[in-house]
Amino acid sequence: MLKSNNPQLTSWVEVQEGSDFPIQNLPFGIFSNGGVKKVGVALGSKVIDVAALSSLGYLSQCGVPHEVFESEFLNDFMMSGKSGTRAVRERISELFSNENNELKNNPDHVSTILLNQNDIEMHLPIKVGDYTDFYSSKEHATNVGTMFRDPDNALLPNWLYIPVGYHGRASSIIPSGQAFHRPKGQQKPNDNEPPVFGPCKLLDFELEMAYFTFQGKPLGDSISVEEAEDYIFGMSLFNDWSARDIQKWEYVPLGPFLAKNFASTVSPWIVTMDALEPYRCATPLQDPKPFEYLQFEGEKSFDINLEMYIQPDGGEENRVSHSNYKYMYWNPSQQLAHHTINGCDINCGDLMGSGTISGPTPESYGSMLELAWKGTKPITLSDGSQRKFILDGDTVIQRGYCEKNGVRIGFGDAANKILPAK
Repeated sequence: MLKSNNPQLTSWVEVQEGSDFPIQNLPFGIFSNGGVKKVGVALGSKVIDVAALSSLGYLSQCGVPHEVFESEFLNDFMMSGKSGTRAVRERISELFSNENNELKNNPDHVSTILLNQNDIEMHLPIKVGDYTDFYSSKEHATNVGTMFRDPDNALLPNWLYIPVGYHGRASSIIPSGQAFHRPKGQQKPNDNEPPVFGPCKLLDFELEMAYFTFQGKPLGDSISVEEAEDYIFGMSLFNDWSARDIQKWEYVPLGPFLAKNFASTVSPWIVTMDALEPYRCATPLQDPKPFEYLQFEGEKSFDINLEMYIQPDGGEENRVSHSNYKYMYWNPSQQLAHHTINGCDINCGDLMGSGTISGPTPESYGSMLELAWKGTKPITLSDGSQRKFILDGDTVIQRGYCEKNGVRIGFGDAANKILPAK
């Protein structure tokens, strides 16, 4: 077990009970404090200025160049690979644990290094070069297939053999807190009438997780399922917004296009795979048995509670979904192994979306399409209003956390407000 994951660890920095960011977490992000962007780490309600920590000599033994902590994205830091990022996280854990006085007894350094989260601004943490979205929740795929195809043949023939995915649009990945306008496009509301053009009427969220890769292998080489986790830096919350009416009209024959490329949200803090290590769990039974290159041993999935809230303009938050990452049929190692089996090269900062995560019960469904069952079962909010899909003025908030042995680590919020179409 990594020292940083010891459930008995406590910090000399106050961490409120129920915080997403105890000392066992230490997620990385990019922040600014009225000036340049740089690397930070969350601890309780504070942000550790990692650039300042490094410039004062506290990270000299980690073997990671100081300048990477002054970058506006985490990519430069991630180029140090799992060994480098792990060394930095372990060292930060050591410095901020109650057992260590190196930094604690130097108040001038503490005041430079520790900032209040309320006083800083968070930014998009990683410059995403390529983005792949998978479709790996059996329950979600079954629900969608039941609604739009034959309920007796809800899953397409390839689904139980292939971690199905498509290549998304990296330029429209946005951070939490950034409002965006309702997309426009073609729709065909009536099957017997010509299509129409206008603002999307069936705007939906998709409750997902994302993981980000280290630099991969050269073009032509593959990453095996056994070594896949050596190429994964960490995970964030991910909301892959979807315009269902635009999608229905456009997706045959080549799949999603304008229905998906207008916005996808990531949370600002990246929780490392090292921090997630204690929360491993089994992947659901896979039948038929996958091809050999997708077979694995051990626990390759993670027990991550996931929640979705809708907050009407000026109103209160309403939880509409409570799901879990453990429901994913295809785990991250299988996804990455399949992605590269044909020789596709993976670059530092690539984003892999899990696909919508739905569980076995209605309250665990990961989209409004399922929760309101294609609009036939509207959800009533606390103010009495109903939702079949997302309305202008709504803020959608995603949260996630792991909990075990008295330790809770979280991902922060991924929240965006919907503005009217331009």
